Amino acid sequence: MSLDKLQIIPLGGLGEFGMNCCAIRYGDHILVIDAGLMFPDEELLGVDIVVPDIGYLVENREQVKAILLTHGHEDHIGGLPWILTELRDVPVYGTEFTLAYVEGKLEEHKLLDDTEMLEMIPGEQFQIGPFRIQPIRVTHSLVDCVSLAIHTPVGTILHTGDFKVDLASPDGHPFDLQAFAELGRNGGVLALLQDSTNVDRPGHTPSELAVRPRLDEIFGRTKKRLFFSCFSSSIHRLKLAFELADKHDRKVAVIGRSLDNSTEIATDLGYIDIPPGILINGGQIKDYPPEKVCVLISGTQGEPMSALSRAAVDNHKHARIEPGDTVLLSSRIIPGNEKGIFRMIDHLVRRDANVIFDDGTQGIIHVSGHASQEELRLMINLVKPKYFIPVHGDYRHLKRHAELAASTGIPKQTFLLEDGDVLELTRDSATRRDKVRAGRILIDDGSTADVVDDLVIRDRRHLSEAGLLLPILAINKLTGLVEGAPEIIARGFAVPDPSILTEARQVIARTLDASSNEEKGDYGVIKEKIRTDLKRYIQKNTSRRPLIMPVILEI
Repeated sequence: MSLDKLQIIPLGGLGEFGMNCCAIRYGDHILVIDAGLMFPDEELLGVDIVVPDIGYLVENREQVKAILLTHGHEDHIGGLPWILTELRDVPVYGTEFTLAYVEGKLEEHKLLDDTEMLEMIPGEQFQIGPFRIQPIRVTHSLVDCVSLAIHTPVGTILHTGDFKVDLASPDGHPFDLQAFAELGRNGGVLALLQDSTNVDRPGHTPSELAVRPRLDEIFGRTKKRLFFSCFSSSIHRLKLAFELADKHDRKVAVIGRSLDNSTEIATDLGYIDIPPGILINGGQIKDYPPEKVCVLISGTQGEPMSALSRAAVDNHKHARIEPGDTVLLSSRIIPGNEKGIFRMIDHLVRRDANVIFDDGTQGIIHVSGHASQEELRLMINLVKPKYFIPVHGDYRHLKRHAELAASTGIPKQTFLLEDGDVLELTRDSATRRDKVRAGRILIDDGSTADVVDDLVIRDRRHLSEAGLLLPILAINKLTGLVEGAPEIIARGFAVPDPSILTEARQVIARTLDASSNEEKGDYGVIKEKIRTDLKRYIQKNTSRRPLIMPVILEI
């Protein structure tokens, strides 16, 4: 690459929510911003997680100098074990809290000892090759989050990460307006990559403190146990729950591994100050009067094996929900999770629990961590970008965001990029180049080794929709003759008429009769002939296309 050119190469997070990953390249130096995962939709049967295809980074592994993490949400750090498995010896930079989350994740995948983790401190700049990195404090639904101003010989690239403008953050670390304004005063940034999540929402996103009055009211009027559920990463919300429990004289039990882990990390790092004597373990819940207990419990999204889902069907060792108890879901309903959440709520209502969730009618019990339209405009006005690139969202969000940026009249040009696009910048120009390899990698069972290709997904979908037929033949290996009538086993294939399977056996018999001894001796050939003839017969008589897998047994 020419040293007067800089490349921005998104590898994930543009055209989908999640899987955020972006490469910044100057000469022989590549920085990677974020390494997220995406949870699969219903079509990806059996897939555990989805991570970005980093083929471009693997091809240029010697040039990859660092991975910079904006914050600790799964859609920004969840793909890190996969990426580090492919790219060895790459240092990982993050804030103190983000690295605490990363540490547990890398330890789980046995990568911790081989990974260099370096702390970024908001406001303190550091150098990586030709890049001068300036982490800037932003507010979000998680603590210790940063935007990254990357000063290069060509100009400054600003990647906002996830953010909203909260000047009264409960952790005492407000959004750093001054640092962004300073970027604008110093000539503006060359390119702004901005979070598109809430671009459809007018106005401003409420402060995290906006939920306190309603939650305080719920704590005050709840007569029996209060089961409080929120995202495990909502450290502000957990802090508030402890404060309100202390105010209303309730003991607190933390139920669920993810919540327990987040509470422990946040307490160790000083983000949560648990009042003395307030914390009890799950086994002690029954020892206190119901009106003296608050249970922090994981499972806001109705995950089948979460603590709240199991408690909803009376299948949890410690969390027992009784008539009159209140269950508060202080979170939003993530699109795609509606069915599981409402099924869980139905179970809770059957137990005569009072369920409070974010349906728009029960006051403010949850606020977003992403900037709405006016905050997005504010950021653009503060940093005065020459070029604008929306990131983090489906294509319709990116399109709407580009229109919003253009309406400010500030960016000289906006670019709607997708994963794999290459935007090449000089001080005075921006040009699209040929795409690089990008896409998604499907992983089973959370293991970085169990990669699933699209052919496997196609077969799983085929099985789920049409079922399976197993024609079984026994062939005498001495004589080459078929012993007995062929058997057909059907799984997931509803047979409309039993005579169809009888006729299918005859189809197989006719195929065998029409085959030469040489064909019968080649199991690969005879299997394919049986599959083809049987497929034609089944499709003609049932209009269905089950997966057909002939099995030949030698006897």
